[in-house]
Amino acid sequence: MNDRMTTPWGEYALARFPEDPRDRLRAWDAADTYLLRHLAESGTPLTGSVVVVGDRWGALTTALSAHRPMQITDSFLGQEATRANLARTGAADSGVRLLTTQDAPPGRIDVLLVRVPKSLALLEDQLHRLAPGVHEGTVVVGTGMAKEIHTSTLHLFERIIGPTRTSLAEKKARLIFCTPYPGIAREANPWPYSYRLPDGVGPVSGRTVVNHAGVFCADRLDIGTRFFLQHLPRSRGAERVADLGCGNGVLGTAVALANPEAEVLFVDESYQAVASAEATYRANADGRAQFRVGDGLADVPAGSVDLVLNNPPFHSHMATTDTTAWRMFTGARRALRPGGELWVIGNRHLGYHLKLRRLFGNSELVAGDAKFVILRAVRK
Repeated sequence: MNDRMTTPWGEYALARFPEDPRDRLRAWDAADTYLLRHLAESGTPLTGSVVVVGDRWGALTTALSAHRPMQITDSFLGQEATRANLARTGAADSGVRLLTTQDAPPGRIDVLLVRVPKSLALLEDQLHRLAPGVHEGTVVVGTGMAKEIHTSTLHLFERIIGPTRTSLAEKKARLIFCTPYPGIAREANPWPYSYRLPDGVGPVSGRTVVNHAGVFCADRLDIGTRFFLQHLPRSRGAERVADLGCGNGVLGTAVALANPEAEVLFVDESYQAVASAEATYRANADGRAQFRVGDGLADVPAGSVDLVLNNPPFHSHMATTDTTAWRMFTGARRALRPGGELWVIGNRHLGYHLKLRRLFGNSELVAGDAKFVILRAVRK
């Protein structure tokens, strides 16, 4: 959906990535415009090193492109949206730098703008990583919808950067104002975090999982993955298996341990997730594996995969949507060879069996309990 965001510096035509004319979700919200309006009305000097963290679809980075900001994001799709939005507004060559959460943070930060992420752990990790570059004169402003900003959010800013307060709410959005205190006694960054898997989950029982901040259920094995691990398909020989939306990579690692001849592709749109998957795999297995940050299986040759394992998300930030799942299923069908299989786990109420039947022409229930179902679809 193309839409125009109005700011003190003009209007910007913005879109999410990948663009879908049927998608009615905007590429910006009131939290973005509130922050931009504050910067203009307060006369905040946007000079020196301007760093934008967590910009979801590039709205902030695009509007501030004349100030050559550095964007730091965990999202491949968000970074691609930023590229497209900069190009759309004629700012593609403006000197904006696009970094990921896995890149080295800047050594000096003069203006730090933080779009509060859904994951408190990701915010904690990023503030720890950025704090050494913050100095006494750094302007630090966060933004988010009011329902995204909690007391725990403010405590993180306070504990890692310095004294913190919030603004009044406008259009259900709030700002966070933080005054850097360089002498703050800061604890060590707890991320990445490792834990031992429980028994009774197949080949990965008792194994170590490594989680970077922001990965789903980073401090424990979630019940859906546990259920999936107990019903994984049997892989034989030199199959190519894709762990699609791999998270910390525990599903693909289980396949690699059960079948050392398999080649496992770990793919996710989160840089933190793929880093976690690689660390988990390296800690437990030693075989043929690839680790790829990208838009699902879009860059995988058609008909090149034997088996796809998928636990699709059904949220895009705060919005509930099946768009991501549908794109994952579509990409899996294209990547699978004839006779190849897609195995999906999802909440029972999501009705994934209907989507799979529509796309593959078939859907079989492998296992289910009160909350989850595991479905199998075969590429004809």
